Amino acid sequence: MSSMRRFVPLIAALLIGGPATAEPLHGIAMHGSPTLPRDYKHFSYVNPEVKKGGRVAYGVVGTFDSLNPFVLKSMRTTARGLWDTIFGHLLYEPLMTRSSDEPFTLYGLLAESVEWDEDRTFIQFNINPKAKWSDGQPVTPEDVIFTFEILRDKGRIPFSNRLAPVEKMEKVGERSVRFTFNDKADREFPLILATSTPILPKHVIDPATFDQSTLKPPVGSGPYLVKSVSPGERIVYERNRDYWGKDIPSKIGFDNYDQISVEYFLQENTLFEAFKKGVIDVYLEGSPTHWARAYDFPAVQKGEVIKDAFKPQLPTGMLGFVFNTRRPVFADVNVRAGLSLALDFEWANKNLFEGAYTRTESYWQDSPLSSLGRAADERELAILGPAKERIEPAVLDGTYRLPRTDGSGADRKVMRDAVDLLKKGGYTIKNGKMSDAKGKPLVFEVMTQTQDQEKLAIAYQRTLKMIGVDMAIRTVDDAQYQARSGSFDYDMIVKSYPSTLSPGIEQVGRWGSSSRDRPGSFNFAGVADPDVDKLIGSILSARSKEDFEAAVRAYDRLLISGHYMVPLYHIPEQWLARRSYISYPEKLPLYGYQLNTWWDKRAQ
Repeated sequence: MSSMRRFVPLIAALLIGGPATAEPLHGIAMHGSPTLPRDYKHFSYVNPEVKKGGRVAYGVVGTFDSLNPFVLKSMRTTARGLWDTIFGHLLYEPLMTRSSDEPFTLYGLLAESVEWDEDRTFIQFNINPKAKWSDGQPVTPEDVIFTFEILRDKGRIPFSNRLAPVEKMEKVGERSVRFTFNDKADREFPLILATSTPILPKHVIDPATFDQSTLKPPVGSGPYLVKSVSPGERIVYERNRDYWGKDIPSKIGFDNYDQISVEYFLQENTLFEAFKKGVIDVYLEGSPTHWARAYDFPAVQKGEVIKDAFKPQLPTGMLGFVFNTRRPVFADVNVRAGLSLALDFEWANKNLFEGAYTRTESYWQDSPLSSLGRAADERELAILGPAKERIEPAVLDGTYRLPRTDGSGADRKVMRDAVDLLKKGGYTIKNGKMSDAKGKPLVFEVMTQTQDQEKLAIAYQRTLKMIGVDMAIRTVDDAQYQARSGSFDYDMIVKSYPSTLSPGIEQVGRWGSSSRDRPGSFNFAGVADPDVDKLIGSILSARSKEDFEAAVRAYDRLLISGHYMVPLYHIPEQWLARRSYISYPEKLPLYGYQLNTWWDKRAQ
């Protein structure tokens, strides 16, 4: 966007004697318009008639020693639920809330309405006059301004970077805040401001100590209060009977329990045993073997525990062994491609996981954003520009597929192809060892965290050994895994990259050059590539749905051709087990189950 276009609203403001104005909107969408009308009553995927009450107990693996999720000191050790995309934002709230039944659409929450211009050079949030903190004080524009400033000065990434694209932040009128953007902003950024930053109460926060961990129950605007805290063991929330937002359309049918507890466990098997005994009410399942074999205990047989499989309408995302390209051994794309072929997925799926998984071959598989089975059209080729020369021909013409082995664990043709690629990368087999021209063996270590990861790594290790590659396996506990992954202290790691129908700024943190050397970023592969940066920019600047989808497909092709991961698998369903008294709405939204719309039938 040109600098002149950015200043048009400001010039208009000078001529009329005030800030540029726009029509207040009840909702905004990344592309197109919100589905729900201005007078909508509630989201389609809630039960508006549900009777609130009862309780639910969730369980997680890990520990906690803080109630401040926004600073670096407690980044990995903050109690769950305060600001939580899975259990719900129980204590803190953003200005707007996301509909889980639309790709990227926001509706009013703390902000009753919003204003922006067509070029998105600014956004103005008009605070709901009913909004108040749990101590009864009103939520004000000063709170919003204070929040962004304190997070900029003392918060952790990504909160500390939120004002970088903001030219000016100002109070407008009695209850509005306007953000005017600079040239660092993209078209997604106003929506990120609206939904991804928690608003904090200025009147109770001491800026001098904000960057410290604390166990003092905070003041928030959300539907729950902290009832009790047992550090490292349990946090209990109770519903705020005076919650200001319980009757606004975007909160009808949410926050239905009187009490929510989050119980902490050191290991996954201990957590599951607690679920079997009734200590935990909901268990989120991720292992197909566990899903198939572990639910034969009495509570299941009696119907007291129910297994549910949900099928969201989402892209698969990508799970895999990630190459840390900061390590010289993985610098060559041919080496990464060759090592990727050495994983016999068919053998592992059959022998380890009872054939439950589907191989993942695209970062947005099973969606219109995927490049699989689609040749790059003129729109994509224009977006790629010279980068199309780096795309493998099969990836470019839509015929790319990962090779299917014979499932023997030693498919000779696939292994030969792997050896050929490694040879292109400078390695040949000498005395039974895959070595470079100087005789240095190809050796690396994979860091794993769970039993399933370790089993896969052992299978991978076995086939690599057949071609002279020595891969060591190191399984570590959660704390060490988080610490080492946050500092990029590994050769290879197992990581998941969830995908949505509206990829955007999070791609910078995963694959952008600016995040490569930033501790705590999600750029686990260590990518710093101008072509990748350019494609992310195309995604963020797309105005039409057609341009957006073409940009993501082009980006998908570039990531696939970069061989930054050994792709693993996905399950087309979400698995969850629950106590029979925990119930949920009939309609499943686009993004799958939403725990904060569920309820306790015992309260009926």
